[in-house]
Amino acid sequence: MSKITRTRRTRMNINRDKEFPRVTIFRSNKYISAQIIDDKKGETIVSLTDKKIQEKLTKGDKARKLGKELASAALKKKIKKIVFDRGPYAYHGRVKKVAEGLREGGLEF
Repeated sequence: MSKITRTRRTRMNINRDKEFPRVTIFRSNKYISAQIIDDKKGETIVSLTDKKIQEKLTKGDKARKLGKELASAALKKKIKKIVFDRGPYAYHGRVKKVAEGLREGGLEF
């Protein structure tokens, strides 16, 4: 099954909740990035990547820290509820760590 098929299947369920911004994840072998997208306006509100984190951490810890930083940036923009879009990735490992960091940072989904 291709990435496009898995992404479409995931987004089919997410698109029902258009009143909340969507947090989408991109994961490579080396880095992970996340962005908050407003689908009504079609624009990115906040975008972060773990390339900016200079501390010596494991990839999982960097993903959790990325989630916390994204949550704090979202709260500054007065966003409290989101929809989590994992894309074609399974909900485990670094993707799960980002979600945990978002929850620890104060976002609800």
